[in-house]
Formats: sequence, C-alpha cells, structure tokens
Amino acid sequence: MTHMEFLKKFKRFNPFESSLGVLGFFLIALCFIGCFFFLDYRAVSRGLRTRALPGSLAWLGSEVSPLSSPALPSSETVVDGLPEFLEEGGDGCNVFDGDWVWDESYPLYQSQNCSLLDVGFRCSENGRPDSFYTKWRWQPKHCNLPRFDAKVMLEKLRNRRVVFVGDSIGRNQWESFLCILSSAVSNKSSIYEVNGSPITKHTGFLVFKFRDFNCTIEYYRAPFLVVQGRPPPGAPKKVKITLRVDKMDWSSKQWRGADVMVFNTGHWWNYEKTIRGGCYFQEGKKVKMDMSVNDAYKRSLKTLLDWVASHVNMRETQVFFRTYSPVHFRGGDWKSGGSCHLETLPDLSSLPVSPETWPHMKASNDVLSGQSNNSQAMKLDLLNVTVMTYPRKDGHASLYYQALGLGPAPLHRQDCSHWCLPGVPDSWNELLYALFLKRESMHTRYSTEPSAAQEGNRKISNNYGDRQTATLVPVPVKVIKHIAGSRERHLSDECISSFSTNIT
Repeated sequence: MTHMEFLKKFKRFNPFESSLGVLGFFLIALCFIGCFFFLDYRAVSRGLRTRALPGSLAWLGSEVSPLSSPALPSSETVVDGLPEFLEEGGDGCNVFDGDWVWDESYPLYQSQNCSLLDVGFRCSENGRPDSFYTKWRWQPKHCNLPRFDAKVMLEKLRNRRVVFVGDSIGRNQWESFLCILSSAVSNKSSIYEVNGSPITKHTGFLVFKFRDFNCTIEYYRAPFLVVQGRPPPGAPKKVKITLRVDKMDWSSKQWRGADVMVFNTGHWWNYEKTIRGGCYFQEGKKVKMDMSVNDAYKRSLKTLLDWVASHVNMRETQVFFRTYSPVHFRGGDWKSGGSCHLETLPDLSSLPVSPETWPHMKASNDVLSGQSNNSQAMKLDLLNVTVMTYPRKDGHASLYYQALGLGPAPLHRQDCSHWCLPGVPDSWNELLYALFLKRESMHTRYSTEPSAAQEGNRKISNNYGDRQTATLVPVPVKVIKHIAGSRERHLSDECISSFSTNIT
C-alpha cells in the first residue's frame, strides 16, 4: 500500500462509527449480564437437589428437578407416586431423609405481615436484596409432607398449650411458628402477650395467646436446659457460676401441663461459654472441676429425659427434642471475621464428615440411643434437623440483623448462626406439624381398634421407619464439620450476667 492510498483511507476513517460499534457491543454485553442476574432462580437451580441420606450427603442431578414439585393451591404440595405421610402408606416414612426443592408457592408468610418477629430475623426488611432462600421446601424421599395449614393447626390447638424451651435458635423456631399460625388470623389484635411484654430478646419468657382459640404458644429461655446458679460454699475461686447438670432449669415448673413441648440445646455447650468464663459443672453439692463440656452436655440430656419421665404424661403430651442447628461461618468464626453474606444458594458440595467431628451430634445420639429401656424416652420425638439443615448456608441473617435505618452490620460482625424469617425454621415447623398430625391421626385410628392399641402407641413414637423395638433413631453418620469454638453471636439476651463480659 502506497503512502497516498493510506492517506486516502485515513481521511475516509470516521472514529464515531467505530465508537458506536464498541458502544453497541458494550450495551449488548451489559444487557446479557443483567439478564443472567435477573433470571428466574429455577433456571439456576434446575437439576440440582440436595439429598440428606442417613449415611451420606449427596447432590443429585437430573433424577428429579426442583420444578417437578408443582405449587398447588391446596394445603399440600405433592410428588406423584409417593404416599402421603398422614395416611397409612406413610407410616414407615423417614421424613428427615429427603431433598430441598424449589417451590414458587413459598414462603408461608411474609415478615412485613407478622408483628411477632424480632428485628434481627427480618432480613428482607433489613435490606437483604435476595429472597431465594425463602423458596426452598423440604421434600422427604419416600413420602409427601402436608403443607402447614395454619387454620387446621389452630383448631387442633384449641384450648391447648405449646411450649418451646431452649436457646435463641429455639426462639428462632418459636417465632417462625407464631408467624405461620398468625397468618390464618385476620384480627391480629386477638393475638397478644399475656403479660403485655413486647417481642424482645431481653425477656426470659414470653407467652402469646391466640384468644379466639384459647391456646398459648410459649417460649422459655433456657440455653442449657439445666439450672445456672452460684457455686456452693467452698468452691474454688475461679468458679464464678455453675451449671447444675442434674437439675432442670428453674422455669421447668412453668412447662408442666403443656400439650406440646419442643426442647433444644447445644449452641451454648462449648468452652467459650462455660469454662473460659468461669462456669463449671455441678452435681449435687459438688463442683466437678474435671468434667468436660461434652460430658456435662450428655449429663444434662440425661437429666432432661429423667425429668420428662417423671413429670410429663406422655399419653397427653407430645415431646420433641430438636437436634443441633448448623452454623456456617466461613473464613473464621463469629469473633474472627467469619462470614456468610455472599451465600445465596444451598451448599452444592456437601462432603461426608465423621460424626466424631461434631460433638453435639454424637453426644445427643449417645444419650438418646442409650435410653432404649426407658419407656418414656422411647416416646420422645426427635426433630432430626441437623443433616437436612447443613446445606442451607444461604439462610442466615449474616449482615441483615439490624434495622434498615442502621444499615447492614460490619463485615466482621456477621450472624451465621440465626436464620432469616421466613426461612429454614419454617421447614422445621412443617416437620413438627406433620409429626403432630400423625400422632393425632394415629390416636384416632387406633381408638377404634383396642387389640391394636399397643402396636399403635409404638408406631406413634417411632416415625423413622420399621424397627424391632421402638428405640430412638441414631443420628445420621454424615454431618457437617464442627467449627471449634463456634458461638452464637448477638445473643446478649441469653448471657449469664455474672460473666457477661466473657460471653455474648
């Protein structure tokens, strides 16, 4: 090319035409990226399911898509070909063996429509931008669960009491239960706290009454379940407070007579919240200076079972023990910058972990399984939520536990223990609802069959599959790796005042 030809071409060159081409390409690319982020989440989750098996944690592909669970306007969302849990065909179904599936008909309520929620659980109202975590439903592998029908439950609870006892994760579940039930009540003023107390974490107990049904849904803060008190005379100076592992919490007198009891404990049973703060363990009048946290936890569970056996009429009261709720701090723990704020999907890469790495799971399994000779303990229902909850790293409050005006929390102060509501605890309550209705239906079924009454009682207490005896089901083998020293954050309501500077 000669110099003259090059100059002619250069004169004909229009830089604006090139710029417009680049600009057009940029806009198209921007639109493509925008469409990707705003795709319906079903396109992202198609073919991905989480399956929590008793012996493994695995993610399966196209065997069943989340889209295969249709959103039905009726009270139940079903998968074709599976028996209904409440019918006879579902008697042997292990409802804790299943999958998280996408369901457009969820959540069961909206936080802005429920006044019975702590600010800390109102993630959406506190600025969380996504709502994907509210759209997952728990689907058992071998049967269909009934969808939680608040009107049905309220009728069943007419003139009855439901009591939740435990730590603030138990409170998380209690508030979920309140909101689900209140969604069926048009006159919200008919729901009130009997002592006029507001929803606040700084209250030892709260009792909400549904006036039109004359039922109460109660919460008692007892993070250890056993008595916390001053050390006995002669105790070493470093003992600031003791846990009476052989005596139930002082509020236990108020639990008696309830028709449904839901217990939980575990998050406070660690070195940070006990021995490091000067809290040791006591049996009788003696402080057990050499007792480990794990052994003390086991002893307290034994105390719970003994209390249930001696103070609860299991023919009239249904007792649940909810297992440990996993935490999901990444890159640290609650006090060292651990985070979960970027998690918007359930965990797609769950790996097998030995139960020995999860002390709370192993301890509760050892104690509960060891009570096979205790006829009362055999009737206790295990809400075995640990393995099913493990993949739900997307459901925590993370940065969004402060009121919207205060803005998101600092990145180094995240809450990866508690759950957004609506969210994961709603699924725990759907399981509770199903087990409650199962017991009710079986009572009705066998009330007309005296010869089968004994067998009926055995089945009522054993909703986890056919067994030789009605023993408690062992905790599944595969569990999440225990995060050593994990602690509940922003739980100042549950701090023991005598060493609140050490425990938050």
